[in-house]
Formats: sequence, C-alpha cells, structure tokens
Amino acid sequence: MTKIAFIGLGNMGSSMASRLLSCGYDLTVWNRTPAKAEPLVARGARLAASPAAAVVGGVDLVVTMLTDPAALEAVLFGVDGLAGSLSPGQVLLDMSTVGPDEIRSVAGRLPAGVVLVDAPVRGSIPEAGSGRLVIFAGADPATFAPVEPVLRSLGTPTLVGGLGTGAAMKLVVNSTLAAAMTAAGEALALGDTLGLDRAAVLDVVSASPVGAVIAPKRDAIAAGRYPPSFKLSLARKDLALVTEATGLSLKVAPAALAWLDQAAAAGLGDLDFSAVIASITGLTPSAL
Repeated sequence: MTKIAFIGLGNMGSSMASRLLSCGYDLTVWNRTPAKAEPLVARGARLAASPAAAVVGGVDLVVTMLTDPAALEAVLFGVDGLAGSLSPGQVLLDMSTVGPDEIRSVAGRLPAGVVLVDAPVRGSIPEAGSGRLVIFAGADPATFAPVEPVLRSLGTPTLVGGLGTGAAMKLVVNSTLAAAMTAAGEALALGDTLGLDRAAVLDVVSASPVGAVIAPKRDAIAAGRYPPSFKLSLARKDLALVTEATGLSLKVAPAALAWLDQAAAAGLGDLDFSAVIASITGLTPSAL
C-alpha cells in the first residue's frame, strides 16, 4: 500500500485527504492548525507533529496543498520543514497553485534523488471529496506513471508536459475564469445602466460563450449570496501570479486583477470569487 503524507488541510486539502482515506491509502497528515486534522485522525489518519516528521517512517509520496508560494516555502524550507527529511526515491507531489517559477525554484533546492511533480487542480470541494477533480500534471512520463494511480483517486489527471507545465496550465485556466467572471460583472453593470432587467441579463450571459463559468453561479449572483467555493482571495492571488509570470504585455489579466483587488479591499476576500460581480455592480453581497 502506498504511504502518503498530506500537508495542508484547508477546505480543499481536507476534502482531498478525506478522499484518499476513503480510497484506502495509509495517510499521515499535518496542518498548521492541528484541530483541522481531527476528523481525519478519527478516521484513521496519523497526525504528524511537524512537516519534517510527516515524511519519515516509510512514506512513499508527499502531497502538498497550500495557499501560496510563501506557504509552500515555509513548509518545505522553514523551521521543521519537510525538505530536509526527504530521502532519495521519495516523491513530492505539489497540488497547490503557486506558478511555474516557484515549482522550478523548489526543484533546484530539493535533496538529490527526490522527485518533484506539480499537479494543481481545477474543481472545488464537492469535486475534491468525490474524486472528480481535473488535474494538470507536470512531469516526465516515467515520473508521472507511479503517481498516476493516486491522482486517479482524486480525479482525472492529464500529463500536460514536463516539470512546471501543470503549474503553468493552472494559471492559464484561472486567468480565463477571472476574465470571464469580471467580464460578466461589467456586462451586468452595463445592463443596469441601460435599464435592462437584471434577471434577463443573467439569463442571456449564462447562455453566452462565457456561460460555462457564469451559469453555475447564476442563482447565487441573482440572490446576491456568495458562499465560498473558490475564494476571491485565492483568485486574486492566482491573477497576481499570472501578471508576475510573464513578460507579455497582457491587458485583460491585469484588468481582471484590478477588479479582484477592489473586491478584496472591500472585504470580500473570504466570499466566492464570483462576489467580484457585487463589487463591480456596487451591490452588497452576502456569504449565505
């Protein structure tokens, strides 16, 4: 049986770790706030005292699911960081959204013989808990093969290229999501100014080419309620990574980031990223 150490038990990490337990994997977990591990420990997972302690005892695969590059740096290279405890042959599978530059930087500082695979995901808590995530993996085929069964327990993995390409693909996807959501917000604001019925505009936009992003949020947007599925603060972080990761003269991504910055400054960071629409249209949102 593959022994897995899972590091990072936020909303997504907890759901993914729970899924791995349900699939029968031997699981050790660590989180900065230990209380978040209690439901998993009650089901048979072991709680490690530190990231370094999580990877000893015959662990084959270490999964990290963390908020941002700073969190990944702290877990890997900070006090009691796991990098110093990794051994040749162990695999570090980073499923965070940290960008390709961070992935390549981490790869250059790991102990010799430790394998790194980047595999960020598309999907939210329901998909994580039921094994329906879309996973973008960056690795060579020989490195990907041993981790593919674990990834298939979590969803549908696609090998998109070599190291760093999974992280790059995730930025491409999230750049598109943010652009579509902010464009929909501007469309609603325009409709309001032109005197159109808000529900009618939502129906038309939901059936438009950006409907795949907007339609699942249509009822929540109409009600002005934004329970977090993909937090606005995380979408803002991802768009910042997009603008930092390229020397291209992008126009849409910085504009989307500006709208997300405004929404975050208004205190909407813990709501769903679709709450940017409330910021754009000047409405007061709710998380309920």
